[in-house]
Amino acid sequence: MKPDVKMKQSPHIQSFTMSDVWKFIIPSLIGILFFIIPITTKDGITVPVAFFASKINAYLVDSIPLIAVAVMVLSTIGSCIAVWIKPHFILSRPFLKRLLHVSPFWLLARILGSVFAVITITQWGPSFIHSEVSGGLLIYDLIPILLTTFLLAGLLLPLLLNFGLLEFVGTLLIKIMRPLFTLPGRSSLDCLASWVGDGTIGVLLTTKQYEEGYYTKREAAVVATTFSVVSITFTIVILSYLDLESYFLQYYITITIAGIIAAMIMPRIPPLSKKEDVVYEQATAQQESSIPEQHNMITWGFRKAVTKAQKNKGPLSVIKEGVQNVLDMWLGVLPIVMAIGTVALIIAEFTPFFTILGKPFEPILTWMQVPEAAEAAQTMVVGFADMFLPAVIGSGIESELTRFVIACVSVTQLVYMSEMGGLLLGSRLPVKFLDLVIIFLIRTCITLPIVVISAHIIF
Repeated sequence: MKPDVKMKQSPHIQSFTMSDVWKFIIPSLIGILFFIIPITTKDGITVPVAFFASKINAYLVDSIPLIAVAVMVLSTIGSCIAVWIKPHFILSRPFLKRLLHVSPFWLLARILGSVFAVITITQWGPSFIHSEVSGGLLIYDLIPILLTTFLLAGLLLPLLLNFGLLEFVGTLLIKIMRPLFTLPGRSSLDCLASWVGDGTIGVLLTTKQYEEGYYTKREAAVVATTFSVVSITFTIVILSYLDLESYFLQYYITITIAGIIAAMIMPRIPPLSKKEDVVYEQATAQQESSIPEQHNMITWGFRKAVTKAQKNKGPLSVIKEGVQNVLDMWLGVLPIVMAIGTVALIIAEFTPFFTILGKPFEPILTWMQVPEAAEAAQTMVVGFADMFLPAVIGSGIESELTRFVIACVSVTQLVYMSEMGGLLLGSRLPVKFLDLVIIFLIRTCITLPIVVISAHIIF
């Protein structure tokens, strides 16, 4: 029998068998390959998880909306049974109880999401619900992407979480993330996965780490609303829609600078600074340890990583956790995204609500010497409903400077209810709707001056 750990020289220095080392290296490399390494396709830059998700969507293009509706209806029926009938087979199983026995508010949200989904897929009922700019946009464009992304990302996520990669990366970056962003070093991997892949992957990664005690409530809220950034693929889509492809380098430098400055400020001011530095109620705190004197960052990170990999219980536990991840996101999040996203898009498309809210930005943009300020003003707030709406509204503006400002601000605001907002509210992360409103407005106020200064330099 091979010993798990051999001690030599110092009780603080451990050596490991090659089996232990490969248990860290191989799954972590596979996880990096699927979630982190960018690949170039005919549609642009993405990561394999998102690429394969899009391929599944393309292959099952006619079936996936129906599958998504079935999942949402199943979630609602299961939740109604759990809340109202309280059967023993659900309440006696921690995973099923956590998944289905929800509060009255979230039960109502799941019911509403399922109703919207059924109305949209059947084209029965009020047209403003199943319109192609409200429920139709979600059920045919967004929800299928989420369904397949959650499927692949959920199944493969244990490769990033369970085999030491976060421990290794977190140790290497602890001296950067703490002083700059008040966060553990491991949060850097959330940002990287979001940046090259998709913000939804970042939210899923953050949620799992929060539930396992690696983030406090404050840290989880900061990571989810600050580091689940817009993917590079989506930024290219926005830029192309606004006919600014030739300014990609200037554009990406601008949003990177604005995003970093916002990420440094946001954790230090309310509402994020007021979140409790305590872990999730059902988790045990996993402290981020300092580097001992006899180690450097690499050796200490390696030691922590291999120790984590040693604790893995084998392939079956990984598969079980992956399946639970998928069910958690499918049943818990999809109906919430449908409910909140549909309401937000109806308000944005069929009422003057966001136009009125955008009025205060008109004199600000005029003072900043942004051309066509009146037309651009509502784009400063309509992104709260959906991140693509500012580009849609701003595409008719003649000034390249103004379109550049709209393109940059819309992707640095981060919080939009049709996807990210719904994901955050549907998860167990400690973020409330009012938090999202305030965070959205503060991020807009922080990034707008930076973007406008950059725009005036470029144009």
